[in-house]
Amino acid sequence: MSNTQGEWIWFELLTRDADAAQAFYGDVLGWTARPSGMPDVDYRLLHAGDDPVGGLMRMPADMGSGPVWLGYVAVDDVDASARTFAEAGGAIQMPPLMLDGIGRMAMVSDPQGIALYVMRGESDATGTAFRQCMGERDDRALGHVVWCELTTPDPDAAIGFHAGALGWRQEGGMPMGELGEYCFLHAAGNCFGAVMGPVPGSEPGWLFYIHVADIDQAQRRLLAAGGEVLQEPQEIPGGQYALVARDPQGARFGLVGPRAAHTEHLP
Repeated sequence: MSNTQGEWIWFELLTRDADAAQAFYGDVLGWTARPSGMPDVDYRLLHAGDDPVGGLMRMPADMGSGPVWLGYVAVDDVDASARTFAEAGGAIQMPPLMLDGIGRMAMVSDPQGIALYVMRGESDATGTAFRQCMGERDDRALGHVVWCELTTPDPDAAIGFHAGALGWRQEGGMPMGELGEYCFLHAAGNCFGAVMGPVPGSEPGWLFYIHVADIDQAQRRLLAAGGEVLQEPQEIPGGQYALVARDPQGARFGLVGPRAAHTEHLP
């Protein structure tokens, strides 16, 4: 895979009922699912149009936590990255393994116990599950994750840890008053997300925001499909609105996009 170290390349939903989750995200985001072709595993590839944007599978029966979205980060050497996580105070949750035709990966966690995957894909193609959103409405980014937000008990420690483990940089931010600073994170020259401390109603972990054409229409579809809105749409810099939601099985995710009143001038 040709992605640069530190870039997000894939997103994966672990859920109790894959059929129900496929129907929900199809209703809300228009995603379609196709079999991955992996032998003896019901792993589905989620698509926004023709673009693969994530994976879907039933969570292991012995998994201690509930349904969750997890992210994959590109690294040059999976084994070395996993060791770096462990030696710097994190942990290896799943040792490095090789999947034929896919690549090598490991699940790791930082010292606060927040997990992600590190991966080196076999293909030379560039992963595009994550796309930066250019402007209020970016049709190329619709249905893609466009922002990755880390909520953690110790933002400063998380910034320093991931800088050493993945090469991420913290540049810029946005003050949130008594809640502290919303600190922007960068990889390979691009801003991909932010880290912040706990806020009312939040949970430690990664929250992935998906781009939609109209935030209010997306909210209506989400509620009609049985999801729950945890944070109503709030305006963010750039003229878009973001909301935080939970799917019917409990996995948290975000949506971001313009309001119709802001896009009437667009074709």
